[in-house]
Amino acid sequence: MQYVVHAYDYTDEQALDRRMSARPSHLDAVRKLKADGHFITGGALLDDDGRMIGSMVLVDFESEEQLQQWLQNDPYVTGRVWETINVNPFRAVVL
Repeated sequence: MQYVVHAYDYTDEQALDRRMSARPSHLDAVRKLKADGHFITGGALLDDDGRMIGSMVLVDFESEEQLQQWLQNDPYVTGRVWETINVNPFRAVVL
C-alpha cells in the first residue's frame, strides 16, 4: 500500500536548527527506506521564500502498522522537527 505523508515543521525559533541537526540522520533513515524498497520519492516543502517548512514523502508499506513504526522512529519525529503529520493512502495513476 502506498501512502503520501505531508509533515509540517514546528515554527518556534529553534525549529530550523533542530531540522538541520537531525537532517543527516533523517537522510540516512531515508536511504535505508529506499534500500528496503519502501521509499518512492520525497523532499522538503518550501515557503514562498524557499525556506524549508516541512516534508513530503511517498512510501510503500505492507501495512499501516509498518508505516507508523517507521514514522515513530524517524529522526524528524524523535528530534521534534515535524509537528503535524498528515498521512493518506495513495494510488498512482497508470497511463
